[in-house]
Amino acid sequence: MSVWVYSESEGISDEVASAALDISEPTSAGPSVIDIGQVRDGTHSAGDKLVLKGPPSTEPPPQVAAEAIFRAAKELRPASILIGATRNGREVASRLAAKLRVGCLSDAFKVSCDGQNLFAERNVYAGKVVAMVTCPLPSIATVKVGAYPRLGSTPKETREVDVGQIDSQVRVLRREKKVVGSVDLKSARVIVSAGRGVKKREDLAMLADLAKEMQGALGCSRPLSSDLGWLPEEHHIGLTGVTVKPDLYLAVGISGQLQHVAGMKDSKIVAAINTDKDAPIFQASDYGIVGDLYQVIPAIRRAFTSRG
Repeated sequence: MSVWVYSESEGISDEVASAALDISEPTSAGPSVIDIGQVRDGTHSAGDKLVLKGPPSTEPPPQVAAEAIFRAAKELRPASILIGATRNGREVASRLAAKLRVGCLSDAFKVSCDGQNLFAERNVYAGKVVAMVTCPLPSIATVKVGAYPRLGSTPKETREVDVGQIDSQVRVLRREKKVVGSVDLKSARVIVSAGRGVKKREDLAMLADLAKEMQGALGCSRPLSSDLGWLPEEHHIGLTGVTVKPDLYLAVGISGQLQHVAGMKDSKIVAAINTDKDAPIFQASDYGIVGDLYQVIPAIRRAFTSRG
């Protein structure tokens, strides 16, 4: 028996590999990280690697990945399969659960096991409530991105399983690389996050400068990325964006709706600046300043400058 780990993203695969450690001991099952097509040097495992030979690509579409894992699972019968909760990962998990006729727990930020059942903790009602869900083994769960640290262990061995040729029902006409920024909010120790209180796109520069002076990164609430397009989507923090856990989270001009708070509520220290003393963000903050960000931010920057 083993606990399998899969994600099309190498970094997320390493996060899910950390989650596998929480359930491998109770099931007496070693963790195995799945690579499809060929070995990916960027994936790590506390146990071994399982390479599914047959599909020609290391980045197969979800239906091909699900079929490859299904064929291998029928033969090797893993205790559980954990999959990164990306857009592709969620599709792989649902297809695989249907093929194997097993339960699937979605978007878990923590998984555990008693040897007979898989348990998952997940946010509901925009993060206001934590639900514990369970299903009997064998089962599948998708693990929320950013919920676990990345594993860096070198695999003990590599095994290969030939799952045969799998024909994709999708024909790729062309590939266009998505333009993304260089921000890595998940690893940032300090995040300065902008909301609708910022009046103009050009005003984001002073928040970006403050983030740089604090050796941090610039984030934002959903309206600034999805509605106004002032920042790329990878800056968006919230239930439908990135989940972060910095040492300091500074919310500037953010009202504090539940979907945003769900993405930053586990920060060690939360500070907020808002002109509305009744803004919900203050309920999720350790420190708050009721004031105009256009006065407060320059004052904070002057304080940093005076420190030398």
